[in-house]
Formats: sequence, C-alpha cells, structure tokens
Amino acid sequence: MHEHRDYEGAKIGMWLFLFTEVLLFGGLFLLYAVYLHRYPAEFHAAGKDLSRIFGTANTIVLITSSLCMALAISALQRGKVVLSQRLVLLTVTMAGVFLVNKFFEWSAKIGHGIYPDSPALLKLPPGEMVFFNLYYLMTGLHGIHVIIGAAVLMYGWHLMRVGRVTPEHFVFLENGGLYWHLVDLVWIYLFPLFYLVV
Repeated sequence: MHEHRDYEGAKIGMWLFLFTEVLLFGGLFLLYAVYLHRYPAEFHAAGKDLSRIFGTANTIVLITSSLCMALAISALQRGKVVLSQRLVLLTVTMAGVFLVNKFFEWSAKIGHGIYPDSPALLKLPPGEMVFFNLYYLMTGLHGIHVIIGAAVLMYGWHLMRVGRVTPEHFVFLENGGLYWHLVDLVWIYLFPLFYLVV
C-alpha cells in the first residue's frame, strides 16, 4: 500500500507552527521589556538571587543538545541510522539534565519561600514581585516546551527503530530538530534576561 508523503506541506506547516511559538514568546519578551523599563533597579536586585551556575550549566547543556540534534539529522541523511538514533537519545538525555537542573533551581527558590503568591514574595517591592512572577511564568513555559520537544524526539527515535523514518524519509526528524532548535533559541534569550540582568 502506497503511503502518501507531503514533504512540502509538512515543512510549511512546521514553519507556521514555529511562527506561532515565536509570537507567544515574543509577547512575553515584550512584557519583560516593559516591566524592566519600569522597575530597572528592582529587576537588577532580584536577578542577584538567581544562580548563574545553574543558568550557565543549562545554557551549555541546551547548546550541546542542539549540536547533537543537528548531527543526528545529518547522520540520518548520510544513511547512518544507528548513529542518528544514538545522537537523538543523547539529545533527549540532555533535555533530562536540563529539567533536573531546573527542578533543583526551582526547589531552592521555593524552599526560600519565593514562589508566586507566597507570603515572602508579597513582602518584596513590586518590581521584584513582577521579576519573580515573570521568571516562573517564562522559565516554566519554556520547561513545558522542553518536555514536549523531548517527547517528539523520542517518538522520532521510535519511528527510526520501526523503519518509518529513514535516510530517504526524514522530514519528521527534521521538523523535530527545528522545534528543538527553537526551544534552545528561546533559552538563549531567557538566560541573559534573568541571570545576567544584574
């Protein structure tokens, strides 16, 4: 039975989807810029409470994962399916490392009573309250995208295992890689906004 494959449609659909994601995060970045302009001193003070070590480590992890994903697609196109599978698994593993780091970072903040609507947060100056609410909103939303991206890549790995994503038919993995690069790109903007604002 012939399976219909519309590569052009799949690529255009993916780029349109990515455009909606850019609009979503673009709106949040604009919101951040408005409040930074209004509360510059408070944003700088609040930024000192975030761990640059966690932020830097997660930046390195995500950039490396994007490289692995690009290599995975290239390997598949060159017919090296097993290597591609291993690189996809490595990418997903790095997504897990990122989320574990984020879990410990959030846990430390919550342990100090800094979380949305907490008594300790409500005692802070308005600008610092806004900073931490944006921090949880934007990094939390990004974390959800990391989970979704890892799930998509694992599904792509499964499709390679069963022979439905091959060196001749790799658009699913390519689109998954595009999504992963967007997730990486969003973090590249989040990192300086929250961790280097001091």
